[in-house]
Amino acid sequence: MSRLPFYLIVALLLVSGAALSIHRHVQFEVPWTPGELRQVWEIEAQVNFTADGGPAKVNMALPSSQQGYRILTEHTASPGYGLAFLEEEGGRRAEWSTREATGDQQLYYSVQALVAPEARNTQIESPPLRRDILWESPYDTAASQVIDRAWSRSADHFTFARELIQDFTDERQGENARLLLTQFDRTPLLVRLLNQAGVPAREVSGLMLDHGRRRQNLMSWIQVFEEDEWALFDPRSGAQGRPDNLLLWESAGQAVLEVQGGTNSRINFSMLSRNQPAAAAVRSQLADDTLLNFSIHSLPLEEQALFQTILLIPIGALVVVLLRVLVGIKTSGTFMPVLIALAFIQTTLVTGLVGFLMVVAVGLVIRNYLSYLNLLLVARVTAVIITVIAIISVFSVLSYRFGLNAGLTITFFPMIILSWTIERMSILWEEEGPKQVLIQGGGSLMTAVLAYLAMNNPWIRHITFNFLGVQLMLMGLILLLGNYTGYRLLELRRFKPVTED
Repeated sequence: MSRLPFYLIVALLLVSGAALSIHRHVQFEVPWTPGELRQVWEIEAQVNFTADGGPAKVNMALPSSQQGYRILTEHTASPGYGLAFLEEEGGRRAEWSTREATGDQQLYYSVQALVAPEARNTQIESPPLRRDILWESPYDTAASQVIDRAWSRSADHFTFARELIQDFTDERQGENARLLLTQFDRTPLLVRLLNQAGVPAREVSGLMLDHGRRRQNLMSWIQVFEEDEWALFDPRSGAQGRPDNLLLWESAGQAVLEVQGGTNSRINFSMLSRNQPAAAAVRSQLADDTLLNFSIHSLPLEEQALFQTILLIPIGALVVVLLRVLVGIKTSGTFMPVLIALAFIQTTLVTGLVGFLMVVAVGLVIRNYLSYLNLLLVARVTAVIITVIAIISVFSVLSYRFGLNAGLTITFFPMIILSWTIERMSILWEEEGPKQVLIQGGGSLMTAVLAYLAMNNPWIRHITFNFLGVQLMLMGLILLLGNYTGYRLLELRRFKPVTED
């Protein structure tokens, strides 16, 4: 029978697992190692206004994930106000409302933004050109001359925008530019001139991130479009490009803050930067599952903790398969060492080893006595189970009495598995002698210890929990090992006399 389908299945498992893991790392920025740190900005916006004494409604623009930054969490503090987050064509906005507000009012909005160099902007549509631009004399002549001068020194929309803005800087400011600035604010004026020249552009607002700064204001920027591309320009200098520490707060050309039922409205920002573990920094985005971002993080915390242990079992199973198939170590029960290793994770290695040896030793003595009673198998195993429970209970009480709190963790041992282990070892002792009991018992303990070391490794725990594609790769490796039909390492001892001859 052809083995090609088998190898295709194995290859599919390995490639799929690797692809899913790489996708999660690249697309969702899940780190490969548990110790990675990521920079997170905590930004607080404080809205202040004076209420008129009646109903009040406050509408504020909110930032979205964008180039270089990914929004993690957001919170508000607004006692007495209703709150809604709105998704509009112009972007995300928060709307506070109340039936009655009097005097000075303060509303707070805080957001965590993860510094994510891999993050990219979503598709942004070009704003419509304004066709109703009218100028009063003599501003119409000045506007036309400024546009013509910049147009002659440009090659496309972006170079035209740069030349136009630079004509309004102090170094190159001419009479026409000075005349226009006496009547209009700089940024709206530049957008108006760009639109008159047929260049789609709009004013956007951004926050320059600087650690520890308080009471900062948003800065205006000009977004210029040419077909499917756009560029950001500093209206103060004409510099093209987006600074690394710029977070666009409002990018649809709308008002950042609108207040109804109040006056003297203003908004200022405070910010802090801190580093935190990458896994914690991206946990909120991991909770938003898609088909390719199948994540345990979407479950409640209690279930997450449970799965963190369950997902380690294939690692222990791989260790067992390696030792049994390639090395040839004999164990008492196929996967009993994996369950013992899980118990070691809860008890710590030394406490677990001592507890395991004591329970099995006492259990073998009692099981030896039960063999003289000629009980049926079911009754005998049941008696062993009750005996194991009694032994664990006695050890736990004695440990507590003597102040050895570590001994209390012995209750994490799988009692049914221990009972069957004692039963198998007792039968093996009767049929093949104590040597085989020591071989299989020692093999089981060694396998359990190695499985524990693998399963308790911080990097392995991180990888198995955060990259579910690893489970597919483990399946592929185990299938490959299951296809091995060669000699085991311990079987090579049989050929030692041949090599000596």
